[in-house]
Amino acid sequence: MSPRAGTVGSRRRPSKGDLTSQAILDTAERLLQTRSLDDIAVDELASGAGISRSTFYFHFASREAVLHALSGGILEALYEAASSWLRRGSEPPEDSIRRALGASLALWRKHGPVLRAAVRARDTDPLMRDFWTGVARRFTEATASQIDIERAAGTAPPGPDAKSLAAVLVSMNEQAFLNRSRARRSAARDRELVDTLTCVWLRSVYGICP
Repeated sequence: MSPRAGTVGSRRRPSKGDLTSQAILDTAERLLQTRSLDDIAVDELASGAGISRSTFYFHFASREAVLHALSGGILEALYEAASSWLRRGSEPPEDSIRRALGASLALWRKHGPVLRAAVRARDTDPLMRDFWTGVARRFTEATASQIDIERAAGTAPPGPDAKSLAAVLVSMNEQAFLNRSRARRSAARDRELVDTLTCVWLRSVYGICP
């Protein structure tokens, strides 16, 4: 168990500025549950965080900057979820892939409004476009590297160029999770999606599908 805040070896306690920034982010995520970013005013974000408009601009340059910060935190969590497979060790591929996909879908379910807003914003906002380009590159390169590792170990057979295959699989995941995040919650349908994606990944990388 990690040490509690304030003890030796722990991270520093959040500063007042950290807490204010987090309050703005929390307010934005709450408002995005029912409205688009374009319909949310800076004054609403400031009011929800209990601060003035000028204090808001001390922490964020714009609403888009708030969305960028929100998205960055969630994408880090998504990358950590993917690490179930990227650093699977001796765990069977099916188990690690299924766990990674299930955790990723859970994050899309939890933060769907933010991620959908970020996807929409990449068509018009250069900051978000660059952000998503970086995200795609990071996931694709990590996936390609793992495919190469699996092939070198003899666990996966030879196949298409690893980077091209990785790009297709990463894009497939994003679109599938994006669509599912819009749908009514259903544990059965979510399991079905994870099962289907697991089979596609296993067939594409390992040539199997239990």
